[in-house]
Amino acid sequence: MVRLQIQLSPTQHRHVKRRARDLGVSVSEVIRRSVDTLLDAHADGPDQRLARASAAAGRYVDPKGRTTTATHHDAALGDAFRG
Repeated sequence: MVRLQIQLSPTQHRHVKRRARDLGVSVSEVIRRSVDTLLDAHADGPDQRLARASAAAGRYVDPKGRTTTATHHDAALGDAFRG
């Protein structure tokens, strides 16, 4: 491993310490896991992101059934804000 010195805000430090305590690991381990999560989230290229988005399209069904929101989204948004 490479030794690294970082600076955290007091809030970040407090949250990281709390998370480490909750998980029963060191602060360093929480930071390593966080970096891994960040890197994994951005590891995919555009083709992989498009494939994931395409796979998700159409999988979620409105419990009210089919609606015209996609074609009349401006009116639907206005209705939602008017209450």
